[in-house]
Amino acid sequence: MLELDRLRVCFGGLAALEGVTLSVHAGEILGLIGPNGAGKTTLFNAISGLVRAADGKVRLQGKDITRMPMHQRARLGVGRTFQAPQPLHGLSVRENLVVAQHYGAGQRDPARLEAILHLTGLAAKADADAAGGLALAELKALEVAKALATNPRLLLLDEVLAGLETAGRQRFITMLQGLHQHFNVAIIIIEHDIAAIRTLCPRVAVLDAGRLIAQGPPELVLREPAVIACYTGTGPGNTAAAEASHG
Repeated sequence: MLELDRLRVCFGGLAALEGVTLSVHAGEILGLIGPNGAGKTTLFNAISGLVRAADGKVRLQGKDITRMPMHQRARLGVGRTFQAPQPLHGLSVRENLVVAQHYGAGQRDPARLEAILHLTGLAAKADADAAGGLALAELKALEVAKALATNPRLLLLDEVLAGLETAGRQRFITMLQGLHQHFNVAIIIIEHDIAAIRTLCPRVAVLDAGRLIAQGPPELVLREPAVIACYTGTGPGNTAAAEASHG
């Protein structure tokens, strides 16, 4: 599905990503974790086309998309959310999805939009003003809904659980599981909540200082000395502290 081959991204003379090689399979949910500043959002930006790679390759279903602009990547199946919800002001929830589908997928599919509204719990708010009529959890659900409206094969979720209280997080996790089951879309999720990562993701990848330092099942990766050290600075032997540092 997605292949990153020795991906490198630089800002000026600073390498934000250095030689990242990673694959994501069709229908898989991969957790992307790491301390603040590790390069997680930069990796999303490089996959979606918001930043250009200095070196390496990004392939989607075998097609080299490394130099493609964002809109072409979206048409090929890359959808994403951003950390801060970005509703289209002056439009209803449903109209936000229509616009996202038109520009991201290039075609209308009203049945898909109705399914998305239902599965994200936004059907009752479909005609509400997207910018002024939604609570935080609903705004975050709208971000996911807009990305799904583009008919992605790969969905990049950037901290969609941030700011939600405990019960709200659990409801959102259940919603994501339902969306994944219904649409069978591959998902990469950036998240600091390790309990959520363990619930959602059979596999995680860990970035530190722009480098991929570990990947595999969460219960194994979180015990690796390099992963513990990147969060705590304490080195091996403090798994509990490493997990706590995720939030």
